[in-house]
Amino acid sequence: MAAAYDREDGLAPAPPPHAADAYDPNYVPDSVKTFVVHLYRHIRDKNVYEIHQMYEGGFQRLSDRLFRDAPWPSAEAVAPYCDGDHVFLLLYKELWYRHAHARLSPLTAAHRAESWTNYCDLFSVVLHGVVNMQLPNQWLWDMVDEFVYQFQSFCQYRAKLKNKTEDELNQLKQFDKAWNVYGVLNYLQALVEKSMITQILEREKEGLEQFTATDGYDYEGGSNVLKVLGYYSMIGLLRIHCLLGDYHTGLKCLAPIDLNQQGVYTIVIGSHISTIYHYGFANLMMRRYVDATREFNKILLYILKYKQYHQKSPQYDQILKKNEQMYALLAICLSLCPQNKLIDENVSTQLKEKYNDKMTKMQRYDDEAYAAYDELFSYACPKFITPSPPVLDQPLTNYNQDAYRLQLKLFLYEVKQQQLLSGIRSYLKLYSTITIGKLAQYMEVDEATLRSILMTYKHKMHAVDSDGKIVSSADFDFYIVEDVIHVVESKPTKSHGDYFLRQILKFEEMIGELEKVQFD
Repeated sequence: MAAAYDREDGLAPAPPPHAADAYDPNYVPDSVKTFVVHLYRHIRDKNVYEIHQMYEGGFQRLSDRLFRDAPWPSAEAVAPYCDGDHVFLLLYKELWYRHAHARLSPLTAAHRAESWTNYCDLFSVVLHGVVNMQLPNQWLWDMVDEFVYQFQSFCQYRAKLKNKTEDELNQLKQFDKAWNVYGVLNYLQALVEKSMITQILEREKEGLEQFTATDGYDYEGGSNVLKVLGYYSMIGLLRIHCLLGDYHTGLKCLAPIDLNQQGVYTIVIGSHISTIYHYGFANLMMRRYVDATREFNKILLYILKYKQYHQKSPQYDQILKKNEQMYALLAICLSLCPQNKLIDENVSTQLKEKYNDKMTKMQRYDDEAYAAYDELFSYACPKFITPSPPVLDQPLTNYNQDAYRLQLKLFLYEVKQQQLLSGIRSYLKLYSTITIGKLAQYMEVDEATLRSILMTYKHKMHAVDSDGKIVSSADFDFYIVEDVIHVVESKPTKSHGDYFLRQILKFEEMIGELEKVQFD
């Protein structure tokens, strides 16, 4: 089952208000009994393939057929069909609450708090107990992804105070410790540290460990749960720090994962896309435009080639949405810092079809340009959160947009600072050498102001990379000798291999289409 993206410890949680009349938490349909019995047996037998089939297929089909707008039976009701196994019931409740977040509305603070308690219990077992089971990577990724999503959702819910009833406000006071930002960060960090995943990845580079080669699974009778949860928690930490606007820390959390290599993060499409989306966005906000552009290009090309294979996936709509958002972010990157040599021809074609007009406007840096930057950023940015709990005093107002407005303000301030740089770029790309006096005359400024603009360009087109080195992100460079500007433009190297690969892929698609044709 895939986590819902835009949307708590009792064994028998109270149903959402609208379902209270029709919902009987103790009624377990025969198909659910069979599902629980088989899932429990496969988990005990460490049969990852069958667990994955039931998780991705069976749970989804039963949800669509029996629980489209109702909760699943309570954990207490299904306990007899899994020998009352404590860990299995924690996993079942994780699915129960995830289904509730995806399908049911409205969710109360009590439900959200119950889900938080269940995650605390589940992660505590993983961290401090002995978990002797293997779970599919898809489930473990969804677990971390849903944990972060529910934290984000609770922060947004808590920040909308204006129309809350007295009962809802009392529940917020009662469950004020639920989804505390320090608790959320501590659990994810604890999973990273206890799993020793950083050390495992280091040892793998030296050929002393096999983690990526086995897709994180343990084929010697052990468990993959702690290691893979620790691995995915690094991506979860990146996402949370992006939601908080702390991009440097987010990238630091992801540093042990080498994005230039295939990794466990690429096995699950949702993990792959989430990693690159948040990595690229963090780099964009830190002015590391080259890194952002390079990774956006790679993931967009990947989606372009392989999205057809995910059409039946419950995550397909989310893949398409993130795809569109990353094209918008790529348009922003290329408008602020042209890097056409990094863009694949197919990605470039798609980008022009979607945003060519807006990118033309964004080069002008007038009011229309700011509006275009504002529109694309607002569409493509994460749903920023304010992690601190509200002061529940009158007058009650909504402040769920405050964090977004702050990040938008900082971004547009950066855009405004680059306003004069578009003129510099246009002129310098026309010349190999030009005197400062002549360029100042063209730009209608004095020489002192031009020198200041040139220094600003140098500053804005350089960034500090993850190793602390200052690197250029400009598509050309320049230096000044005796009042003469010398322009050095980098020439892209032609990649003939990419051309042939594209043609091969086109032929494979054509052959695939021809094979589908039914001849009479």
